[in-house]
Amino acid sequence: MSADRPPPGPKTPGAAFAGFGRTVSDEDRALWREAMSRRAQEAFARGQAALQAGNTSLGLFWLERAERMSRHNPNLKWSVGLACLSAGRLMDCLVRMEDLRQDFGLREAAFLEAVCLARLQRMEDATIRMQAALSAFHATPETYPLAEQIAVSAGLPGWMTASNAGIVHIGTSRPVRLFLDGREIAQGATGGRYDLPEGWRSARHLAVRVGRRHVLGSPLDIAALTRCESFVEAAADGLRGWIWTPAEPEHVPVITLWNGSTLRAEDFAQDVDSDVPLARYRVFHVPAKECPERDEGPLELWNENGRLLTGAPVDPLVGKLVSGQTRGLPARLRPVKIQPGRMRPHLPRQSPGCAVVIPVYADRVRTMACLRTVLATCPADVPVIVVDDATPEPSLAQALDQLAEDGRMILIRHDRNRGFPISANDGMRAAAGRDILLLNSDTLVPAGWVERLRARLAGSDVGTVTPLSNDATILSYPSTDRPNPVPSLAEMRAMDRLCQKNAAVSTEVDLPTAHGFCMAISADCLAETGLFREDLFAQGYGEENDFCLRATARGFRHLAAPELYVAHVGSASFGTARNALGARNLDILNALHPGYHALVGRFIAADPLHETRRRLDAARLLQQGAGRPAILMVQHDAGGGVGRVVRERSEAFEADGVLALALRPHESGCLLEYALDGKRFPNLKYHLPDELPSLLDLLTALRVRAVEWHHLIGHAPCIRTMHEALGVPYDVFIHDHVWFCPRISLCDGAGRYCGEPDPAGCELCVARWGSYLGEDLSIADLLARSTRELSGARRLMAPSDDTVRRICRHFPGLSIEALPLEDDAALHKDIMPHRHATRGQPLRVCVVGGISRWKGYDVLLALATEIQTHRLPIVLSLVGHTHDDDALISRGVRVTGEYREDEVQSLIRQQQPDVGLIPSIAPETWCYALGQVWRSGLEAVCFDLGAQAERVRRSATGLAVPLGVAPYQLAMILLGRWGGSMMTGDLPFLSKQATIMPKEKPVFMKTGATHRRAAACNCHDHS
Repeated sequence: MSADRPPPGPKTPGAAFAGFGRTVSDEDRALWREAMSRRAQEAFARGQAALQAGNTSLGLFWLERAERMSRHNPNLKWSVGLACLSAGRLMDCLVRMEDLRQDFGLREAAFLEAVCLARLQRMEDATIRMQAALSAFHATPETYPLAEQIAVSAGLPGWMTASNAGIVHIGTSRPVRLFLDGREIAQGATGGRYDLPEGWRSARHLAVRVGRRHVLGSPLDIAALTRCESFVEAAADGLRGWIWTPAEPEHVPVITLWNGSTLRAEDFAQDVDSDVPLARYRVFHVPAKECPERDEGPLELWNENGRLLTGAPVDPLVGKLVSGQTRGLPARLRPVKIQPGRMRPHLPRQSPGCAVVIPVYADRVRTMACLRTVLATCPADVPVIVVDDATPEPSLAQALDQLAEDGRMILIRHDRNRGFPISANDGMRAAAGRDILLLNSDTLVPAGWVERLRARLAGSDVGTVTPLSNDATILSYPSTDRPNPVPSLAEMRAMDRLCQKNAAVSTEVDLPTAHGFCMAISADCLAETGLFREDLFAQGYGEENDFCLRATARGFRHLAAPELYVAHVGSASFGTARNALGARNLDILNALHPGYHALVGRFIAADPLHETRRRLDAARLLQQGAGRPAILMVQHDAGGGVGRVVRERSEAFEADGVLALALRPHESGCLLEYALDGKRFPNLKYHLPDELPSLLDLLTALRVRAVEWHHLIGHAPCIRTMHEALGVPYDVFIHDHVWFCPRISLCDGAGRYCGEPDPAGCELCVARWGSYLGEDLSIADLLARSTRELSGARRLMAPSDDTVRRICRHFPGLSIEALPLEDDAALHKDIMPHRHATRGQPLRVCVVGGISRWKGYDVLLALATEIQTHRLPIVLSLVGHTHDDDALISRGVRVTGEYREDEVQSLIRQQQPDVGLIPSIAPETWCYALGQVWRSGLEAVCFDLGAQAERVRRSATGLAVPLGVAPYQLAMILLGRWGGSMMTGDLPFLSKQATIMPKEKPVFMKTGATHRRAAACNCHDHS
């Protein structure tokens, strides 16, 4: 088994893929992200330059390339949307604006939706969108004509908009009346400007009517118009922060300070970290000299709506703490290094009773859903204490009042918003010495949650207990490193039942800190540690961590409760300021408790909950299988064509009632997946060979009836014999030439097709250019192993007849079934033969795919160079990417960049091509790019070898040209066949000799031995 150990060192030189013993480091990922970001920024800059030069088409090309490179960048989406609008691509603009409005509440996007719909003559939809926009956002004067047009079209008596300055502008020539929450405040003989009365911000709706009819935009949602986002923190030089009103970015907000003075935030911020496009944050600064000289504790700052800024109350002295200026700080702000406290004895503990505490602020729907589950599951002797932190939602306040009147809960109400730590403390004080179950208002709890948490609190040394959840950082399940879907009530209950059944209650997992979304606190721990700190964390984030660290110093432990699962929506309360508040409070936490970051880092590295999560994943996967037979498909970790084949075969297996499983390599072993959703079970990672028995046990329980090899590269050696341990047959789907070529693609390091020499020639090639197998294996050993493994398979499959012949040439006597990956007969119907360039236009040639060297990068580059050098009337475009796009771009090739499968046809159409080119210089086993070319209606040109040529010849369209044809001759072939009127006679700068194809020198690698190719003339690629 020692051969199964990962090779020493972080990487194995020459390995083609990440996998067993080959680590992709954080530095590697960071470099890749940096490179992608740089390329996206360069494309964006080129797009902007083209737009400024008046070339909308070219500008859009570059901007869309940048957008595909950085798909989650809303600023790029906005820029592309605007360019689409300028180019008349209204639907493309509309789709982007809808996304931006829904994701970010972006004012400009909301109004541009109405613009697009009006230009599309969809006036009914335009009216709906303009009504929604005017009722929530301030409209600038540029929008007035469109509002007028839409109002007239809809037969409405006018339109309206309001500003945060309390000014209403009404567009109508008829008498109007204005109402705040149903109370008439003004009337006039016509439209124009109206001023709202003092205190208007406290109202809910502003209505403008002509007679009994609302104008467009009425009633206005005042809370939406006046919504303010803000953030404040203490710095070494005073208080700094930002503020803005998203519904009216032009508005200059006024901040009221703790002493009653005011501050206008006029300057725009330059360095606020935000995902919101067009966000116009305005910065403010309160110098240290203007803060109280004495230690007066946290200071309050309010916005124009009378609400605290996010991050307030804020203590100016914290600025010294986080900047390392700790000398002279009061005791409450002096850093205390993390160190283990005295160990408490683990003795049985008598609980003094228990109370549930739920701080509440907003979101009536989620809060009431939470309360319904709590009230339905709490024992009669457990009071539920709800702290209403001055909710701005009257309907929520009324619902809470009703529950309190019915005696179902105890209600504490703040007269103004105080934040989570103070609200939690008020609830815990009201619990009068009981154990506390502190719960967020955006959670859903299952039956028995109280009892299970209290059972974990039964030890005298236990301070806090936290369950698993979909959103709980180190206690998240299934994934701890990416967002999990928020479960429905039924899904939460099902997950909780799974946790009860599969989590080991007897196992204790110590945590570095609890998580405040659902946190049980023993009365003893609370009494000795004290309440949450109200002077540091403002609206909340980090207060429970600080509490736990103080409790740890007193010897209390913090336990996980993996037998309990609580749903959590997560981080909805703070809006877009949550990231800034979280980062600020984390800085405070690390400054106050040096070593906290390292403490959490050690826990994450050790991951003591991994086995629990893996056990839960296994149980869920068994549920997915539901007793069906299963097939296990072994693949590499590089996606591409192999990944697509696995996905498509998985769909077919599932349709036949077979559970489709996939096995991918990772650096220390393998990852078992549900083949149709690789992210559903992220914890089925097995360290090999040590955990091979556990993997085999699960595969046996899943009723695996066969193993199907798609690619073994990157896998641990024991995977090659796993079928024997399972006692099942294995099938092989042949995707490439890895069975006899250590370089996989049949190309040497200079990017030339090798010609498939004898083993001696292969040894010379590998000695000179290296192997991609990541194994120390001679050619003879590779051939012997492949012969043994291919001969031992129950079934051999390959995508094309060419591949079957090629493999059989190297391994005689095999019976291989050709299974085409696409329906070529159907694809042939899409081809439009005899297509050629439009008169007066250049020939447009389109290449599709990720073009590596063996996929024809050098051919493409050389062809582009000839076109540029000789000014040939050919435009090359690549719908895809390469390892060096810039070199192609510099030679005039339009390179779209990475794409998704569902984008390919649209991108091909945008190039307006006349013919497709498949430039692969080695034999393909299938070539999905060819299918995409045909699907777009184009004929295809390829080199005469491999499956690509086989398929082109069978289509009776296109052309297979000799491998090695000079780039200039290839250009002439393209012009001659598809150039239309641009025949060589029409090109005075071309000589007749240029169209004659000379005999090319062989490109095959020679050795003293006879070529293996020559021994199989019936399978000759150029025949």
